[in-house]
Amino acid sequence: MTITLYGIPNCDTVKKARTWLSEQGIAYVFHDFKKEGLTAERLQDWMQRADWQKLLNTRGTTWRKLPESDREAPDAGKAKALMLAQPSLIKRPVVDTGKGLLVGFDPAAWQTTFK
Repeated sequence: MTITLYGIPNCDTVKKARTWLSEQGIAYVFHDFKKEGLTAERLQDWMQRADWQKLLNTRGTTWRKLPESDREAPDAGKAKALMLAQPSLIKRPVVDTGKGLLVGFDPAAWQTTFK
């Protein structure tokens, strides 16, 4: 099973997730979507596998800095455009296990997934 962890290296949650994976002896590939980019196709795949509302990080600084018009009543299309334009709006990390998609870091859920 090839595991890919998508995120930003300086994100505290991504750091915790990477540490957890290493401590569990789980090999993974890290994809920095700020440097390496994120395609519309990959984001669309994620949105089909996980609710776009789960992917859109509305708690972060990037969200709060958006104009009010962008934050008002987002729908899937608007959310996708915003996340492609500003990958920091994606809740981190996103982990593709090859079988499923994990959004955010929840050690208990991850333990179940990676048994």
